[in-house]
Amino acid sequence: MGVASLVLGIIALLCGFFLAGLQWVGAIVGVIGIILGALGRKKPESKGIATAGLVCSIIGFIVCIIIYVACAGACAALSGAAGSLS
Repeated sequence: MGVASLVLGIIALLCGFFLAGLQWVGAIVGVIGIILGALGRKKPESKGIATAGLVCSIIGFIVCIIIYVACAGACAALSGAAGSLS
């Protein structure tokens, strides 16, 4: 579970930083990575990689949510500004 959490955390980070428009996918993948990382930390043999996956997933989730909200706010502001020009 630790390796899966790490892979999902990396995917969440990539979706947050590089794949424009897919931040919601990164947020979903990040939540799944957080769950798997928390479950993986219970096994002593994979505790280190599960911790790394948990950290990557948390950071990826937060980045995805922040960028998604910022883009949605910018789109709303632009549509409001375009409506006032008419």
